[in-house]
Amino acid sequence: MIRTALPADLDSIAALHTRARATYYRGRIPQEEYGGPAELARTREGWARALARSAGEGGVLCAERDGELTGVAAYRTADGETTLTQLHVEPAHWRRGTGAALHAACLDAWRRSGVSRVRLEVYEHNLRAQAFYARQGWLPGPVPTASGSHLVLWLPVAAPPGA
Repeated sequence: MIRTALPADLDSIAALHTRARATYYRGRIPQEEYGGPAELARTREGWARALARSAGEGGVLCAERDGELTGVAAYRTADGETTLTQLHVEPAHWRRGTGAALHAACLDAWRRSGVSRVRLEVYEHNLRAQAFYARQGWLPGPVPTASGSHLVLWLPVAAPPGA
């Protein structure tokens, strides 16, 4: 089930985010940069801000299975540009359709809002995530760009049929 995240989900979201990031950052960057106390506090604070945004500025969606949070996605619109800021799936639920379901729900929200394209940054060493986004239709821009250790990808958002 995909649903809008609630403030009561904050601790579960931050914990899921931390576990997912640890899985793909482990061995690539220092542990304190993805799992130390300062990073954990920053993660929780960031998700609190995302949950507090008004609907016109973005959204946070949760995937649930049998009452357990299995994935989370967040997007934000600022200065006319929509960005998929986060999409994380509990590692034990990878390759079960959770990420695709979250992505589809985001796509529906973007279409309803009239968004024509969306941006994201993906960690350059996270080849698994890059393959996932490619399957969803994300592409590098006409001139491939990087933002630090992340690649920038774009998704054209087609209007819903009959619109």
